[in-house]
Amino acid sequence: MKVTKEKAAENRAALVQAAAHLFREHGIDGVGVAEISKQAGLTHGALYAQFPSKEALAAEAFSFAAKQGFEQITADRDGRPATLTDCLEWYLSVDHRDNLATGCAMAASASEVGRQDKAVSERFTEGFEQVVGLIERGLGATPVKAEHRQRALAMMAAMIGGAAASRAVAKADPKLSNQILLAVRRIVGEVEEGCGGRGSVCGARAGSQRTRSPHDRPFRKRRTSLQRRESNPKDRGYHEQHAAR
Repeated sequence: MKVTKEKAAENRAALVQAAAHLFREHGIDGVGVAEISKQAGLTHGALYAQFPSKEALAAEAFSFAAKQGFEQITADRDGRPATLTDCLEWYLSVDHRDNLATGCAMAASASEVGRQDKAVSERFTEGFEQVVGLIERGLGATPVKAEHRQRALAMMAAMIGGAAASRAVAKADPKLSNQILLAVRRIVGEVEEGCGGRGSVCGARAGSQRTRSPHDRPFRKRRTSLQRRESNPKDRGYHEQHAAR
């Protein structure tokens, strides 16, 4: 029976969503087309009717996942625009670390993208540049534009690496995993402050103006929920249990 255009589009979307979820959770090389097809509720034939290869599907799934991650990073917090501090706190949080399948595709796949084909690398690069540009716009005004670019590149690379390293050690050493999140969050926050980006809006449109608010406290002076729990004797076992899930 001939598949309608609407049904074909529906099948494609289901395959992309399933692949985006599974690739982040198990890795691109850790998932086969059979598992992706099953997750999408389709057959191998339906998959290959949409994509010439697993690599082609991986590229489109990565693009889809990167878009989801970008939306999470820039989502409003309690009705207000997200700040760079908000972005850091989400990206380098316990929840993001422990939820591979729904988190940032770059942090989930950075170590293996270099072994994939050019199309996947291009999608990673697009997602990386998008967030770097977002960080650049969020940093404070400065006459040295090139310095903003360098700082934004360093911040994003550190965020991806910090999340990946924290996940890598979480099962063996939950305490170390938490220390990595806190350390990277603190140092990247200092880089942000050093460029005049205290509390600047994450995702601000070019030319927009915004007054400071109580939410825009400097990053170093802001105790995060992770820091508060680490300092509370009653909650010292929290992270070890949470990270070992």
